[in-house]
Amino acid sequence: ALRINDLLHLKWDEIFWNGEIKEHLYVLERKTQKINRIYVNEEAKKVLALLRSSFPSENPYVFGGTKSNSEPILRHQAYRIIKKAAENVGLTEHISCHSLRKTFGYHAWKQGTQPALLMSIYNHSSYEITMRYLCIAQDDKDKVFCNINL
Repeated sequence: ALRINDLLHLKWDEIFWNGEIKEHLYVLERKTQKINRIYVNEEAKKVLALLRSSFPSENPYVFGGTKSNSEPILRHQAYRIIKKAAENVGLTEHISCHSLRKTFGYHAWKQGTQPALLMSIYNHSSYEITMRYLCIAQDDKDKVFCNINL
């Protein structure tokens, strides 16, 4: 649910404490300057532990660059990685770094997460922005009317 710029600037010491993965991450969002508290579920913990053990590096960033030991990869490099991963699994639609953030919200919405909660997660200023952001389509509205029998 993070913006790509916030994701790329995550550091290992923000994730691990005394060798253990923290229960929550506290991310200062660069765009809004608000702190976002994110729960790290068991699946995410497994992936983070695997990532850390598979790519040991002196770089403090989770997505550390190879040319510099003190900087994360750049946004366009992240885009190339995401695009290649999408191609490898057969996705033909346009995908971008921002697609990850939107996909999180869309699936949370489809699993029944309340829009007000998504609005809070995204730090949006209005309900309308969140609905537009998630592309809640006419089909979703039509399903509501289709399933109501008074």
